Parts: sequence; C-alpha cells; structure tokens
Amino acid sequence: MDINKATKSFGALSQETRLETFRMLVRAGTKGMAAGEISRALNIPHNTMSSHLSVLVNAGLAESQREGRSIRYSIDFDGTHSLLTFLVEDCCQGRPEDCTPLLDSVLPGCCDPSELEETRSDAFSLSEGKHEKVSTSGRRA
Repeated sequence: MDINKATKSFGALSQETRLETFRMLVRAGTKGMAAGEISRALNIPHNTMSSHLSVLVNAGLAESQREGRSIRYSIDFDGTHSLLTFLVEDCCQGRPEDCTPLLDSVLPGCCDPSELEETRSDAFSLSEGKHEKVSTSGRRA
C-alpha cells in the first residue's frame, strides 16, 4: 500500500460514524451486515449511512454485495490487511517480524487467511447468482 492509499483509508476512519461502522463490520466477520441493520444499530438515517458506507468501500476497507433488494456490507480483509501491514512495515528498524508479538497480542488467533479466502469465494457463488458484488453506488459491478 502506498502512502496516498493509506491516507485515504485513514481519512475514511477519521470520522466517528465510519469508525463505529468499520468496527461493527469487523465484529460481524465474514457474514457482514445489511445496510439497514447497520443503520438501525447506530441510529443513523439510511441515506446518511449509505454515504458513510460508500466512503469505507472507496477506501478499500469494506465490500458490498447485493442480496435481492438489500445490500450487505462486510470488511474488506485484503484492504484492512494492507493498511495494517503499512502501519508496521517499518517497525523495529525495518524488521517487521519483531512486531509479531505485538500483533499477536492485539489479534490473538484472529482470521485464518485460508478460511477467509474460502468464505469470500463461497459468498459469490451462493444461490446461483442471487448474491452479486455491487459497486459503491449500489449498481451491479
């Protein structure tokens, strides 16, 4: 990740509602949450929440997927991993492996990458096309 992309990601997280939404999506894991569900949980109007979710998607921190008339959002594990890697890539005088104990204490046993890849590929093959990735505007990608 370059510094411009990292700045965009940090900018997305620098607003309280978006940070709360991002953390909620992290807790939801690979299943994610429907946009309306997020809006109700945070007591944010749907159109306002839609704008916040678009910012997170455009920053590479969330993904969207259409399910019938609803859009489900989940964490973009690749984008989030890239941002975390960017934060620690120069750790300990250029030896990021020295930061492993720190990361392990913060993220103990979190998110086996092989499980994430399986879940992500399964999500797009469910129900013979009823689930499809959508663009940030809600249109089919």
